[in-house]
Amino acid sequence: MAERTVERRPLVAGNWKMNLDHVEAIHLVQALALHLRAIEHGRLDVSIHPPFTDLRSVEGVIGADDLPITLGAQHASSYAAGAFTGEVSVAMLRRLGVQLVLVGHSERRQLFAMDDDAVAATTRAVLEGGLTPVICVGETQEQRDRGQMAEVLTAQVLAALEGVPAADSDRIIVAYEPIWAIGTGVAATEEDAQEACRLIRQVLAGARGEVADRIRILYGGSAKPENAGDLVTQADVDGLLVGGASLEAESFAAIVGATAACYGQ
Repeated sequence: MAERTVERRPLVAGNWKMNLDHVEAIHLVQALALHLRAIEHGRLDVSIHPPFTDLRSVEGVIGADDLPITLGAQHASSYAAGAFTGEVSVAMLRRLGVQLVLVGHSERRQLFAMDDDAVAATTRAVLEGGLTPVICVGETQEQRDRGQMAEVLTAQVLAALEGVPAADSDRIIVAYEPIWAIGTGVAATEEDAQEACRLIRQVLAGARGEVADRIRILYGGSAKPENAGDLVTQADVDGLLVGGASLEAESFAAIVGATAACYGQ
């Protein structure tokens, strides 16, 4: 395994998807806070991404107890305001204390027809609104079987960067989420994750130069306590985007702990 050449602050992000009402969300955050107290995790960031309806309640718990947790959203509109029924703007999210926004998650792409142009527009809107986009990219099983992983990842990364000012390049985060591993219980091996994340960094370097060494790249796809440590020890894997395991305080805290242990904590 290649060694890291640049120190990048790791991030463990929990994507709750469409789970938990606001009461359940409060209970989960309170339980998570208790578990995190037993973990020395000062050298990494922890974020949670609840449904829109939970954001105000979760923000209240984080603020009241001054918890070391960053609030994130699962999606945002590329439009600032207007007749866009059902959408939520970046400005609305910012007023709720949101700092990170997932952009182009595979479920948004596959289920809600979010194409590369929409991903790019949303990325720009998030940056212009002062928040940090977590740009999700990844290939399907069929694309992988055809040997198209590199082609797909390259196209998705370059498309997401379209129109993003060079000065904002180091404000983005990229998450590699192989679609064939999401929710299947079958995670990529640490070698698979490293290969893809290294490729993404090479694409970023080709497009944006040396700043690529400072951009955090996460792995997402059936991450759990048992494989977290192996994944984040890879040179180009700077943290994890966690799905189902983030819905249980104990398992998510264990993933944070495993990640922290790999960074000298």
